[in-house]
Amino acid sequence: MSLAFFFLALCTLWIILGTTYFKIHPFLVLLSAALFLGISTGIPLTNLVGIIGKGFGKTIENVGLLILFGTIIGVVLEESKATHTIANTLLNTLSRLPLPYAVSCIGYIVSIPVFCDSAFVILSSLNKSLASKTKTPMVALTVALSTGLFAPHVLIPPTPGPLAAAANLEVENLFLLIVYGAILAFLLVIVGAIYAHFLSKRIPFSEQEIMSNDYTISLSNLPPIYQSIAPILVPITLMAIGTLIQLYDFPPNLSFFKDVLILICTPTFALLIGMLLALRLMKRQKKSLDGIIEKGISLAAPILIITGMGGTLGLIIQQLPLNEFVSDKLVNPHWGLLIPFLLAAVLKTAQGSSTVSIITSTSIMFPLLGVLGLESELGKVWVILAVGVGSMTVSHANDSYFWIVSQLGGLDIKSAYKYHTFGTFLQGTIGFVLVAFGYAITQSLFGIG
Repeated sequence: MSLAFFFLALCTLWIILGTTYFKIHPFLVLLSAALFLGISTGIPLTNLVGIIGKGFGKTIENVGLLILFGTIIGVVLEESKATHTIANTLLNTLSRLPLPYAVSCIGYIVSIPVFCDSAFVILSSLNKSLASKTKTPMVALTVALSTGLFAPHVLIPPTPGPLAAAANLEVENLFLLIVYGAILAFLLVIVGAIYAHFLSKRIPFSEQEIMSNDYTISLSNLPPIYQSIAPILVPITLMAIGTLIQLYDFPPNLSFFKDVLILICTPTFALLIGMLLALRLMKRQKKSLDGIIEKGISLAAPILIITGMGGTLGLIIQQLPLNEFVSDKLVNPHWGLLIPFLLAAVLKTAQGSSTVSIITSTSIMFPLLGVLGLESELGKVWVILAVGVGSMTVSHANDSYFWIVSQLGGLDIKSAYKYHTFGTFLQGTIGFVLVAFGYAITQSLFGIG
């Protein structure tokens, strides 16, 4: 058994080196890791092919459409300028707050459907305009936006990382993950905002930070706020209703009505409705829907194949009798959530991708849930949150987001390390403290967790 664990450790090391040092696509790295682990641990070759297909297919079956619909929603909000509508509305609503807090809140809302990389590109011009008009240090607003976008990206479905994690750990109540993830992400966005506000008081404003004052965003032809926010709020509301429906005992003559409601409120159908609401926004832009769908598919495809192969690796790991070895010789069950947090943090810091870190960590963690006492539905949610905050720790030079933030946020490399990287470290470490505290509270009050 110790030999199997050794091979698993080798696979983890290969995932890090393959994606960083050798620059191999994560799909190929995960595939080769799964093949090596299966062969080295004695899984018959005839069974291994079936396990690879089953693991990949099961994962895509669970989250494939969710990722696709969520990606298309994000593309439409970007192309229709709905993100600008949301940003402008939030700025007006939160005008009494210090500017870094308002920018962080913009990041929080926009990043739920839109990838943090894309969202930063979209909103960087707004940031520069605000910095120029209000004489706020660009560094502060860059950190406010980057940290505001980062937390929802790793914690709140329908972003791919949390969705893949839910599939790997077989979470049935996705709305529960959305609620807990949204609360934790909001707290971490506030952490980032506090840090950014601190920087705004310590760093003097410099016009040299703003390369040009021509950053005014046109307010013409922007969609109304109710149309812009509907693709985000409607699916979440439907999933919430779906959770409540399960608790209500319908009379027999309304059973068909209940079945229809349950169908509409499933995560896949709810996001489908959100996507249809989003596509309505494109009527104003007079752009081809075919082009939007194709762009969404092209963005979703790499995530889908990486997620599917992560599911394959997870299924192979499940074939190994790790529970007894881990509980007897390696892991103290009282370590609990520290293990998924550290695993995700090591993977993130080493290879750069938060999504790959989340997928790999949850694949490894699934067989260990029973040992750690985290096999309940809520326990799985806590594990995903621990992995999520671990996958924030830390963003540096091997992370594409680091370069987007530094290049578009007006930071040189030294400043990006000093402010952005440190900001993600703060969010990750404080996030784990909050996760551990929340888990302890639910255990002591309700005996669950």
